[in-house]
Amino acid sequence: MLDPTLLATFLQVADTRSFTQAAARLGISQPTVSQQVRRLERAVDRTLIARDTRDMQLTDAGDAMAGFARTILAAHRAAESYFGGSQVSGRLRFGTADDLAITQLPRILRHFRQLHPQIELELTVTQSGPLHRRLLAGQLDLILTKTTVDEQPAERRVGRDRMVWVGLERTLVEPGATVPLIAYRAPSISRQMAIDALERAGRTWRVTCSTRDVNGVLAAVRAGMGVAVLPQALIPTDLVKVTTRLALPELDEVDYVLMANPAGPRESIEALTSAIMSRGVARAS
Repeated sequence: MLDPTLLATFLQVADTRSFTQAAARLGISQPTVSQQVRRLERAVDRTLIARDTRDMQLTDAGDAMAGFARTILAAHRAAESYFGGSQVSGRLRFGTADDLAITQLPRILRHFRQLHPQIELELTVTQSGPLHRRLLAGQLDLILTKTTVDEQPAERRVGRDRMVWVGLERTLVEPGATVPLIAYRAPSISRQMAIDALERAGRTWRVTCSTRDVNGVLAAVRAGMGVAVLPQALIPTDLVKVTTRLALPELDEVDYVLMANPAGPRESIEALTSAIMSRGVARAS
């Protein structure tokens, strides 16, 4: 059996290509790092690192060991989390606005599941309006959603972002022309924000596509059907911000907030709240 400590030390050397930097990262001496790498080489009876006076490189065996080490250590951490994790159990009904599902939220939920395997997570993905209604009706325990700025207490704010106009690089709207608007079905924060901004600016608009979810919005934009409103941090890499180029009105900021049902399972709610607050919300890479 390969010692996880030796594998972790080897990975630091492999990543930094330096015994000195690996030692600094691990908080141990350089001779100890060298000794642990040699112990691993003896354990597998292979040379893992080719050393000379100027440089160091992984051998073919070293490249293979780096891949195995990452897999073994990940499994080791998962097992520790599973068996040493919280004993909080029961059902947690969690809802999220659908555009936030394209952030790193799935990674956060996966990590949360590893830490709290006894919690049965019931996930609802929909628009912010239905989430609020279901929370008030006691049908959800915790929701992650968008609100206008300062609508919720700051301690439950996960992040803040500006809403922006998004389109294709080739999207054109002539000055003064009717704006082709792609929007969620009403009621919707982003839809209302877009319409209010256009009307304040004296621009005419026409909904060219109305959809229930973010995938529908993105598909319509990619099809060249018009422009849409998205949080700036969530713009996919194949779309662009078109606010300035198309002379569209500036939009307000929104807060990403967590809202809890006071009658919900307190320990489970706090566990997931902590997981999300510690990682924040950003577009998945």
